[in-house]
Amino acid sequence: MRGSRSIDTHIDVVAICCEGQAESPAFHAAYLLLRDTARLSAGGNNMCFDIDSSPPIPHIHGGSVTHEDLTLTARDGNRFAAFSAEAPGDVAVLVLPDVRGLFKFYEELTLRFAEHGFDALAIDYFGRTAGVSKRPNDWDFWPDVTATTISGIESDVRAGIDHLRRTDPKKPVFIVGFCFGGSNAWHMAASDVGCNGVVGFYGHPDKADFPSGAPPVISRVDDFSCPVLGLQGGDDPGIPVEVDERFADAMEAAGKDGEVVVYDNAPHSFFDRKYEEFAEDSADSWNRILGFIESNT
Repeated sequence: MRGSRSIDTHIDVVAICCEGQAESPAFHAAYLLLRDTARLSAGGNNMCFDIDSSPPIPHIHGGSVTHEDLTLTARDGNRFAAFSAEAPGDVAVLVLPDVRGLFKFYEELTLRFAEHGFDALAIDYFGRTAGVSKRPNDWDFWPDVTATTISGIESDVRAGIDHLRRTDPKKPVFIVGFCFGGSNAWHMAASDVGCNGVVGFYGHPDKADFPSGAPPVISRVDDFSCPVLGLQGGDDPGIPVEVDERFADAMEAAGKDGEVVVYDNAPHSFFDRKYEEFAEDSADSWNRILGFIESNT
């Protein structure tokens, strides 16, 4: 649907850090070298989204939104950071970030959801290893990513859902995740956390132990208990289109309510206002999220 992009140092580092192609010390050293090289050449830090990235969602001025930083406690006692944006709506959205955890992009995304009438909450993954305080932009997140576990993420997601339903136990809650959070969102469809639907942007459907202890998402399709939507880049070097197709085929074969949309020539992390050449794909993704929520509420 778009012209092809150039694969520069920034995109290479993003593909590596977001998909975690390996977890060996040698890989980690190579990742740090590439990351630091990209900082020198691009003048910034590199992750799934840049520090100055912002969600490509229309800002609604004058929307009735309150927001705050929170510390939540999971049932296993873990304390973790979260960002809440509340709106006078009947549906809630839980946002799962990429490998960097909770930072500015996801706080802004939470605000955009609230401006559109959804109670929204973004959570951090790293309370068990990095605490709850704000972190500098250049922190080395990869050791904390590899320390995450599927049971820990499930526990934190349950705490986030409990918070969103604290005044209404029957409130519909949808999970929207990106990259590491995209596959985590799909995992939650098979984890009986009580959500009404999950949306994953550029998650990997066929990667094991990401987080630790997790089988590949595609192997859990039979256990999906809610509708699933995947929004993938067709030019993502870490996730071949063939993998996306197998994920879609597996859901169809299992009789699940699932859809995978692949945007031709779109890179990993295309859902970014800075990617003007993929603005149409971003707008389509946003409209699909809204339609997905409406159809499953």
